[in-house]
Amino acid sequence: MQCRFCKTSLQNVFIDLVNSPASNSFLTKEQLNEPETFFPLKVYTCHHCFLVQIDEYKKSEAIFDSNYVYFSSYSSSWLAHAEQYVESMTERFSLNRSSQVIEIASNDGYLLQYFLKKNIPVLGIEPTQNTAQVSIDKGIQTITSFFGVSLAKSLANQGLYADLLLGNNVLAHVPDIIDFVGGMKIILKPQGVITMEFPHLVQLIDNNQFDTIYHEHFSYLSLYTVKQIFDSQELEIFDVDKLPTHGGSLRIYAKHKQDSSKAISENVDRLLNEENEKGINNLSYYEGFQAKALKVKLAFIDFLIQQKRAGKKVVAYGAAAKGNTLLNYCGIKNDLIDFVVDANPSKQNKFLPGSHIPVVTEFTLKAEKPDYVVILPWNIKQEIILQLSYIRGWGGKFVIPIPNLTIE
Repeated sequence: MQCRFCKTSLQNVFIDLVNSPASNSFLTKEQLNEPETFFPLKVYTCHHCFLVQIDEYKKSEAIFDSNYVYFSSYSSSWLAHAEQYVESMTERFSLNRSSQVIEIASNDGYLLQYFLKKNIPVLGIEPTQNTAQVSIDKGIQTITSFFGVSLAKSLANQGLYADLLLGNNVLAHVPDIIDFVGGMKIILKPQGVITMEFPHLVQLIDNNQFDTIYHEHFSYLSLYTVKQIFDSQELEIFDVDKLPTHGGSLRIYAKHKQDSSKAISENVDRLLNEENEKGINNLSYYEGFQAKALKVKLAFIDFLIQQKRAGKKVVAYGAAAKGNTLLNYCGIKNDLIDFVVDANPSKQNKFLPGSHIPVVTEFTLKAEKPDYVVILPWNIKQEIILQLSYIRGWGGKFVIPIPNLTIE
């Protein structure tokens, strides 16, 4: 395998989570009797540009299809984050009815709906038809397609250019990252702004967030490497924010290199220096991650076996992709976790890939009154604990497996 950015031959394994089905390939009851496809989940570190990455074991077109089950609007905290972003960007960049906002991977319109309320023109680009249709139903113009140079040229030929071009949690999802960033340059107005949000590789390593590794995430990103990628396409990062979302993310701000209207914030050099002090450009920083993941695996399995022997009922909340990585890496099936609750109707009455744990509504949780609820999407654990606080009434407790197993 070659690095998807600098084309260096990859030799250094960051972590090997062995084999796993695609994390959002939920199964129907009928499919439980059919063969299930597992793909390698081996991650490499490029020793040249230090992009951490997996190969495109499952093609992106097969992952992001019309059966895609992730809808952004089912998290209230994520909606609040999106609304705050819209307020901040509108004020900072003086967006108005004459502006054009374009979002790549606009999902179900979770964010663009807030720009629409301000009468700011929007365009969504979303390859998954089912989520795109929800956005269209909200009155948001949406193109159902993958983004890259080809689509960007088509939009440019129609005179569609962005004052604000954004993408939340999409930069890591593209197999051809050069084509993706190159496309952004094409449709960005001369003084336009790009913002991209993505989980920070430093947080993944330092906080043992190995469960954020799955086949949808082709790349795991640091500012050090993202800056190289944007530089290669004549785009310049002029600011960066640290965000609490997804266990610790970055929001970068980029512009055309020739755009002199925006000063380079000291935030950029500050964060680059922080990463360098960590050793982001040294292979030794990436060593030992396999052992940290194994420690979580053993602790989680031990806990579940102990509860099973004690006759306790353990269930989970949140049929999230990261949860599927954890469950499949640990080899956990529905004999140790009875069911998982999820608010998304497109996941309910289906089964998790690999583990075959049934996905149910919150009604089942209230009826069964389990002893423990494992929170799989730990990044929104406070939201979940508040929502399910009533389990304490029957003595129920919450379990958070990552970064270390804790019981609350």
